[in-house]
Amino acid sequence: MSFSIERAEPNQISTLCAIERKAVQLFRGHPAWPAYAAMSIPPELLLQAVSRGLVWVARNDMAVVGFVWLDADLGRSRIGIAEIDVLPEYGQRGIGAALLEHACTWAQAAGYRRVDLGTLTDVPWNGPFYAKHGFSPVDKRDPTFAFARERDRENGFPDDLRMFMSRSLPALARGDWTVWPAPAKLNLFLRIVGRRPDGYHELQTVFRLLDWGDEIRLRLRDDGEVRRTHEVPGVPEQDDLSVRAARLLRQHADPAAGVDIAVEKRIPMGGGLGGGSSDAATVLVALNRLWELELHEDVLAELARQLGADVPVFVRGRSAWAEGIGDKLSPLSLPRRHYVVVDPHESVPTAALFQAAELTRNAPRATISSFASGETTENVFAPVVRARHPRVAAALDWLGRFGQARLSGSGGCVFLEVRSFDRAAAIAAQCPATFTAQVAAGVDVSPLHEALARHCGSD
Repeated sequence: MSFSIERAEPNQISTLCAIERKAVQLFRGHPAWPAYAAMSIPPELLLQAVSRGLVWVARNDMAVVGFVWLDADLGRSRIGIAEIDVLPEYGQRGIGAALLEHACTWAQAAGYRRVDLGTLTDVPWNGPFYAKHGFSPVDKRDPTFAFARERDRENGFPDDLRMFMSRSLPALARGDWTVWPAPAKLNLFLRIVGRRPDGYHELQTVFRLLDWGDEIRLRLRDDGEVRRTHEVPGVPEQDDLSVRAARLLRQHADPAAGVDIAVEKRIPMGGGLGGGSSDAATVLVALNRLWELELHEDVLAELARQLGADVPVFVRGRSAWAEGIGDKLSPLSLPRRHYVVVDPHESVPTAALFQAAELTRNAPRATISSFASGETTENVFAPVVRARHPRVAAALDWLGRFGQARLSGSGGCVFLEVRSFDRAAAIAAQCPATFTAQVAAGVDVSPLHEALARHCGSD
């Protein structure tokens, strides 16, 4: 039987949950059955993993027949198999093995050095299956597995039947694909406080980095060429910020240094979430490592500034208070918050907003204390965007039913800050079909810098 493996899509969540429920029927009569019967995949957590690119499906010509889900919350250098299931009628056809190898290959490309999982000691399609694929039993008393064992106890899973296994991942070879995150950002407020002598607007804002965004894949070349492997609608290669970033950095590299670049877009273009800027920053940071340039972060930030005002914050990798054109950055520690980010599917051209006659260009300067107190939350572009872009206005109105909805950057995506993932997921689940809602967490340290640490530690 032929099948393909591809990234899962949000509209497949109910299908994946149904596959898990059918697969678990294989454990009827087993001592662990009561726990398996009582537990099911939380759809909102699975959706979050899908949106972060951590779930892959196997499908034949007819339908999805299996999936694998990775858990990236185990630590810097480790990743886990959260779930792997195949429909029972498609068992023993190599589908589970292919899903497992695909997930391990991605984890290796992302800089992880170990894959962990929990399984049963006495079921042939569990422990023995994983052993055939390079996994070895490890001491479950290791503090690494304390959280998983506590979760087992809460769910009534028999501890004597549980075993944990790990597979070490070899270092990448030169010429292998590597995987890097390019996180989105939000502007928690945005003011224009004047004009600079060079004609640019003087801004104040807070950049909040998110744990969700695009994925950049890089493969080194030895012919000095910088090439994009996929076309991006509406973006010629010479205008693509990720390509421009590589070509700019290549001035510091050996003439033979080259790279293939593949970008998996998840951040909406023209949404005010910094997608292109983040892609460019990821290319700068990753190639500085891969080309072994060892340029200081300050040098990379200056190159980033030449590509765009939003690029330096992604290179620095910290949520920050920003002034100037957005490039004068002061790292800012912000409380843990979750965000519902809504895409109204209406691109907003930034240049037109800056030229709008009704735009406020001389607001009083805000202070960090006024932001911290909640006094400063407005976005100077919001009234202009509301008046000119009805879909964005409708998204603000809908999201505003649940709290203070705000515009990010120059739009058109809008967001709502909440204190818990459950609250964010509940709001996102009610999103009208004409919009798309994403749940993300704010982070102080960029996922890009976490990935850099992984790749540096894999030597």
